[in-house]
Amino acid sequence: MPLPKLTYEDFKARLSIQEVLQDAGYRLNRKDGLRYPSYVRVGADGRRVGGDKFIVSGHGTCCFQPPERKNYNIISFIKTHPYLFSDYRPGMSLDRLVNVVCHRLLNQPLEERQARVFNPVKEHKPFDLSEYEISREQKDLARFMIARGIHKSTQEAFAPYMFVATKKREDGKRYGNIAFPLRKPDDLTKIIGLEVRGFPNKEGKTSYKGMAAGSNSSEGLWMAIPGKDDLPKMENVKGVAWFESAYDAMAFYEIHRGAFDEYPHLAANAIFVSTGGTPTDGQMKGLLAATPKAHHFLCFDNDKAGREFCANFHKLAQAQGIDADCVYDFPLLPCYKDWNDALQQKTNYTGDEVVPLTPKGGMRR
Repeated sequence: MPLPKLTYEDFKARLSIQEVLQDAGYRLNRKDGLRYPSYVRVGADGRRVGGDKFIVSGHGTCCFQPPERKNYNIISFIKTHPYLFSDYRPGMSLDRLVNVVCHRLLNQPLEERQARVFNPVKEHKPFDLSEYEISREQKDLARFMIARGIHKSTQEAFAPYMFVATKKREDGKRYGNIAFPLRKPDDLTKIIGLEVRGFPNKEGKTSYKGMAAGSNSSEGLWMAIPGKDDLPKMENVKGVAWFESAYDAMAFYEIHRGAFDEYPHLAANAIFVSTGGTPTDGQMKGLLAATPKAHHFLCFDNDKAGREFCANFHKLAQAQGIDADCVYDFPLLPCYKDWNDALQQKTNYTGDEVVPLTPKGGMRR
C-alpha cells in the first residue's frame, strides 16, 4: 500500500523553516544566540552578505527578514524565493517547485513528469557510480564523522560501507560528499544509488543531504554489518535495525554496542539499515521478503513522522506474514529527535511532537 499523497499541511508538519533555510544556502548565525535563531548568507569570500538575514519565529515554523516583519512559512518562503533552490527552472510552476523541494528534503519519491518550462531539462539518467571519484581513506571519512560525534572505532567498524564521492564535472568544480551506497536486498552486488551528506559547516550542520542523481531510492537501502567487510546472505540475517539516516545508525551502534548482548538478535549477524529519509513501501517490503528469519528493530526519528513510519512498517510486516513478536519499536528518550542527537546529547529540540516512541518500560512490540 503506497504512502498517502503529501499535502502542504504535511510539509509544514514534517519540515522546519530552518531545514528550508539551510537548503536555500543560509547558515546559522551563532552570534545572535539560539533563543531566536537567525540565518545569514555567506559570499564566495567567506564573509556575510550584508542585509541578507532571516530570523526564525513562530516556534520554528516561520521566519522574517528584518526590518520587515512579514512572516514566511516553508511554503511561502519557497514561492517567494524560488531562485534560491537548485530545483527551480525558469517558467516552472511555483506549486510544482514547492512539491519538488519538500519531497526531496523528505526523500519521498515524487511521480516523475515532464516539467512545463520554457526550456525543459533532460530526463534523469540512471545512477552511474563511474561518474564519481571514490576515496576510502580514513582521514577523508573522519572529516565528516568528527562533527557528528562518531568516534574512530565506530568509523572503522562501518568503513567498508561508506566512502567520499567527488562528482566529476565538466566545469572543473569539485564537490566531495560522504556517500553511503544503496543496494537492493535481492541483489547485493550492484550499487543503485548513494545516500549523500555534505561537509558540515562551522555550526556542525550538514550543508547538503539527499540522494545522488539517478538513485533508486524507492527500493534501494544502505545496509551494513559492523566489523565485517561483506554483507551476509539475506536469508541468514537474524536482526535488522532500521534508521532514517546512516549517521543515526552509526550513532545507535556507538551508544548501544556495549549492551548488544541484551538483544541477541542484534549481537550476531545483524545488519544496520538506512532508508535515507522517508521509508518507502518498496524499501520495507523488499527487505522483509529477503530476511524471513530476522527480528526488526525500528529506530526511526522521535517525531510524528517517525511514529507514522513505525505504524506503516507494522502493517506491511503483518501483511507479509511476519510474526508480530519479531517487530520492535526501539525507545528513544523524548528530549532527542534522533539517534545522532542522542549521541551528541543535543537536547535543545523544541518540536511539539517529540514524545517517546515507546511507553516506559522498554521496547514495544
